[in-house]
Amino acid sequence: MTPFIAEIIGTFLLILLGCGVNANVSLAKTYGSSSGWIVIATGWAIAVYVGVVVSAPYSGAHLNPAVSVGLAAAGKFSWGDVPLYIFAQFIGAMLGAFFVWLTHKDHFNATEDGSAKRGVFCNAPAIPNTPLNLLNEIVGTFVLVFTVLYFSDAVITNTDTVIGLGSLGALPVAFLVWGIGLSLGGTTGYAINPARDLGPRIIHAIVPIKEKGSNGWGYSWIPVIGPILGGLAAAGLFLALQ
Repeated sequence: MTPFIAEIIGTFLLILLGCGVNANVSLAKTYGSSSGWIVIATGWAIAVYVGVVVSAPYSGAHLNPAVSVGLAAAGKFSWGDVPLYIFAQFIGAMLGAFFVWLTHKDHFNATEDGSAKRGVFCNAPAIPNTPLNLLNEIVGTFVLVFTVLYFSDAVITNTDTVIGLGSLGALPVAFLVWGIGLSLGGTTGYAINPARDLGPRIIHAIVPIKEKGSNGWGYSWIPVIGPILGGLAAAGLFLALQ
């Protein structure tokens, strides 16, 4: 296990379970069909937890280009490693989306709504409004990266000994993503991660899906640029407050 492989596997698990819950809720004739936003937000939070548990000991579990860029801008990560991490994240995201399509092929075929099929893979705004859609992605990612920059390990105060929490150390980021989804996610679907949106969107364009409709390329730049800007804004405020 190397950082590169860890980022692939961690992002793969994130997207497999995250887009998997989208499929379970949005596609026809699944047991979870139409079960709602709480199920989606909870599923994505658990997806983050699983991805972080596996990859954190080896790569720090970025699983998100906006996190890699934000940490680098804040001086917490080497800029030289950012391209490799982003490449790994996109590989993992595309593999995860591919396996969601593969495991849900019958349900894609049973679903008539093309936008619902695309929504398994990638985001779309609830109300199209380019400036506000972009702002929502910036703000959501700002909350994500700014909070991550303030995560700290538990310590025994009289000795300053760091306490290893093992897999429990992944819980804070899962709760963070859960909170963002519940509070801020209803406008654009809270991509807050360029690889999470663009990687699966590419898979949606490639794989054969019956009556899948548009790929939504006109919107696709917002879940890429917005999170990057949000990560940079979080890093800027973090540095200003030091």
